[in-house]
Amino acid sequence: MTVWQDDVARDLVNNAGDRLALLTRGEGSYLWDSEGRRHLDFLAGIAVTSLGHSHPAFVAAISKQAATLAHVSNYFATPPQLALAARLKRLAGAGIDGRVFFSNSGAEANEAAFKLARLHGGPERPRIIALENGFHGRTMGSLALTAKASMRAPFQPMPGGVEHIEATVEALEAAIDDRVAAVIVEPIQGEAGVVELPEGYLAAARSLTLKHGALLIVDEIQTGAGRTGAWFGFSHEGITPDAITLAKGIGGGFPIGALVTYGSASALFTPGSHGSTFGGNPLATAVADAVLAEIEHGGLVDNAARRGEELRELITGLDSPLIEGVRGRGLLIGVALTSPVAGAVVAAAQQRGLIVNAANPDTVRIAPALNIGDAEIAEFRELFTAVLADVEASLVAAPESGKVSV
Repeated sequence: MTVWQDDVARDLVNNAGDRLALLTRGEGSYLWDSEGRRHLDFLAGIAVTSLGHSHPAFVAAISKQAATLAHVSNYFATPPQLALAARLKRLAGAGIDGRVFFSNSGAEANEAAFKLARLHGGPERPRIIALENGFHGRTMGSLALTAKASMRAPFQPMPGGVEHIEATVEALEAAIDDRVAAVIVEPIQGEAGVVELPEGYLAAARSLTLKHGALLIVDEIQTGAGRTGAWFGFSHEGITPDAITLAKGIGGGFPIGALVTYGSASALFTPGSHGSTFGGNPLATAVADAVLAEIEHGGLVDNAARRGEELRELITGLDSPLIEGVRGRGLLIGVALTSPVAGAVVAAAQQRGLIVNAANPDTVRIAPALNIGDAEIAEFRELFTAVLADVEASLVAAPESGKVSV
């Protein structure tokens, strides 16, 4: 072990396992580690660094706001907070009645959404419906919404009232009734392997929730801010939800989350019903507003759509027996593998200087910065082709077990 690995083992809680490298700086779509090796970052901090690393707009916003005002309590408003709230409402189509609650992370945004559902439902509507294979965070409330048994088991009992159903219209029709407070869904289930909802599901969910008086809450934490080639994942189906949760890409690397509410749902929170000491502080909101402005005015939503299509065509065109297909939209891509060797692919990529990750044993997740161009895609093709060849060679060496060493 190196010195930094010893430091990790000694000083950090072991919730994330072994770290892959000690990263020291970044620029654009590239990261450098402590040994001076350059890595092509096609994960973007798991769909977070929307503009890449050290983008001038990101750096300028932090510098300017830090020199002006970093934090005040929520007893006061600040110009960046109001500017970001107005931008989010406009981009999300929340209208004049929409309202925004700011948090520090996606899990906190989903905690707020959980409480919003409770406020809407009251004792007459105790049920909340979420989807199997969904992921909404690791705090107790957001974990209750999450369907992964392995994540939930050590922390039982969960907060009650949440039911997980199959992601089919038929299952939702069978489950929903007038005792349901809310339905919460991800447009694309990122942690499940970048799995899209069935075509028409969101439209059906919108119709059914309106019929039964339930809220439709869309978790846009991984899919929002242009990631899928539209501002939000729900935009592809042309619906209007009652609330959306945001984080990750809206801050471009600065911690921030948000709950955007629509219509009557916007009046559910009242003074004292929810809060966050750091939520909506001027530093975080100034940075997020600058990031979203760059995405908007730099044409990066369209770039995500176009570059995502290029990458899907590139990947499906590779002559590799490991590739079964490609899922996702825009620059949220899941490479489906024919064998459960995603971990080996990630390890081989790390050795080659390419950063991707394993969403599950048979899916490699790709989520680069929204401003990638020809050079980054060409380098990805070269590196990913070599990575697949490395893994294929290892499989040939140990075909009987399916185990791969790289």
